[in-house]
Amino acid sequence: MDEGSSSAAVGGVEVDTVGYRGVTACHAVGISYRQLDYWARTALVVPSIRDASGSGTQRLYSFRDLVVLKVVKRLLDAGVSLQNIRKAIETLRSRGVEDLAGITLISDGTTVYECRSPEEVVDLLQGGQGVFGIAIGGAFKEIQGSLSHLPAEPAAGAPVTTEVVEEEADDSGAVGDELAARRARRRAG
Repeated sequence: MDEGSSSAAVGGVEVDTVGYRGVTACHAVGISYRQLDYWARTALVVPSIRDASGSGTQRLYSFRDLVVLKVVKRLLDAGVSLQNIRKAIETLRSRGVEDLAGITLISDGTTVYECRSPEEVVDLLQGGQGVFGIAIGGAFKEIQGSLSHLPAEPAAGAPVTTEVVEEEADDSGAVGDELAARRARRRAG
């Protein structure tokens, strides 16, 4: 690579010094030529090396263009509409995010989110509005921890084992709640 060049090697290929024709781009990304042509004509993904300039000219796509094409295809495969994909990419571009290949996108099949950091996720279809996520596993563990210090009752019709009754019985033989049983076990050592 020449000094001062902005190209980078990816898998042994100089990213900015090599271009790929439409047919090659289609095979690499897994889309039809018709899709590629439509996306270029409607400015969803325009080839950055050379656009078609009339009859008989060939578009030339960069490696980064192919990455963006693959992301568009994956979002389509996940069920996101082309209209929503276009809106998400337009939102990114309006904020000055030209290198879409360096962004992490998340989708639920309807909406497209940009993951800026582990703490920040932005809904690209709502004009960059922040969203939040809830980790169910974390909530599950938090509730388990909270319940370990709180009393519980058997559900209606649920059998009560004799072990529990014996553990919960105090000196007088009366059965207390689960918290009392835990305190009794702690005292007993």
